[in-house]
Amino acid sequence: MSIGIVAAMKIHVLGSAAGGGFPQWNCNCRNCAGVRSGKVRTRPRTQSSIAVSDGSDNWVLFNASPDLLTQIKSFPGAQPGRALRDTGIAGIVLVDGQIDHTTGLLMLREGKPLDIWCTDMVAEDLTRGNPLFKVLEHFCTVRHQRIEVAPPVPFIVPAVPGLRFTAIPLVSKAPPYSPHRHDPQLGDNIGVLIESLATGRRVFYAPGFGQMEAHLDSLLRDSDCVLLDGTFWTDDEMIQLGISTQTARAIGHLPQSGAGGMIELLSGYERPRKILIHINNTNPILDEDSTERAALTAAGIELAFDGMEIDL
Repeated sequence: MSIGIVAAMKIHVLGSAAGGGFPQWNCNCRNCAGVRSGKVRTRPRTQSSIAVSDGSDNWVLFNASPDLLTQIKSFPGAQPGRALRDTGIAGIVLVDGQIDHTTGLLMLREGKPLDIWCTDMVAEDLTRGNPLFKVLEHFCTVRHQRIEVAPPVPFIVPAVPGLRFTAIPLVSKAPPYSPHRHDPQLGDNIGVLIESLATGRRVFYAPGFGQMEAHLDSLLRDSDCVLLDGTFWTDDEMIQLGISTQTARAIGHLPQSGAGGMIELLSGYERPRKILIHINNTNPILDEDSTERAALTAAGIELAFDGMEIDL
């Protein structure tokens, strides 16, 4: 083992819901009404984010949700208390520029300069489309660490030297406020391969996994754990509820059920521990007594929850 590298990879799920959280503040679907009344056996969830460590006191934050302060308060590792002003957050990786993955950055404005790893496309979105980086320049400032995707170039967050990260481009759309919303670019959305340099353990994190692509096969086959998009159960879920006119696939989410869905896809891979994250408030799998949840369990697929710990 190399000096200074701890033989461990630890993942803490800070938030496991899609945008809006669960229950969503203005939603009275069966799930949201049920969690408020206690009539549905489930648990509330904040918006999607994870933290990853090599076993040290330092953590890499993946995405910064609007619920970030609540998440930090519930996670002791984020505040190790080593100094008068301190944080366990050693760096931030953004997988896209969406509101539910970035607006929590504003909650970190009282700290030191933020080291943020993201693609050029995401940096553009957060400078021109939704100028969070420009706003933060008036407070803590941002040090943009460029993520290369063509071809992917592995990188290390210096304070967490036991882990190596590789960005994997995914087909997707840029956010609605992006300067290139209608001109998709490589780097609009990424998954990240996380590897322990000490143990060789691999995790593939892709909350925006919208469709199967040829270059993703080896990641699903060879990873020890995958955390993938769990937004919708059916392709027409939002249409059937009268909430939207678009299908899940049209907005970049692979549904769990049906031909070519996530359950069918993951059934072809034996090795990884399979976990869904970024679950929409309307998804029936949130109901722990539902037939849909039973089908997911029967397929060997878990559902992420806030506070979930994964040790590899």
